[in-house]
Amino acid sequence: MIDKWRWEVFSGQITPANYNKAWWDLRLKYQGVAPPMGRDESDFDPAAKYHVAANVPYARYFLADILQFQFHRSLSQIAGCKEPLYRCSIYGNKEAGARLNAMLAMGESRPWQDELAALTGTKKMDATAIVDYFAPLQKWLDQQNQGKPVGW
Repeated sequence: MIDKWRWEVFSGQITPANYNKAWWDLRLKYQGVAPPMGRDESDFDPAAKYHVAANVPYARYFLADILQFQFHRSLSQIAGCKEPLYRCSIYGNKEAGARLNAMLAMGESRPWQDELAALTGTKKMDATAIVDYFAPLQKWLDQQNQGKPVGW
């Protein structure tokens, strides 16, 4: 939502006359959050978010989450974990630790895709590890919601 607002400001789609209104419109649409009280264009609520004031892209957190789960799945496989992904731990596994250390030791010396491949075997980000991790929860939720109308 933050990066969408920023993109629309830079593209001119959101003008200075509508900065705050557009901010709250997007918050409501994507987060379900309404302003706690009446707000107008004399307010500039986006600046209260550090990432706006400091020009820090927010998408980095989304990408970090994908990588976190992808790393966890790969390290769990290296450690030989046979349990569901959410139950896996690499604690004390020397092989998983060595692979993680080798990737981290590259620092900024190599493109990030090479570092990803060193740990996971692929240069591509893969969000399916998130689906794998939460598969038992999804199964349970599907069972709980069977036969219930949408929006109940």
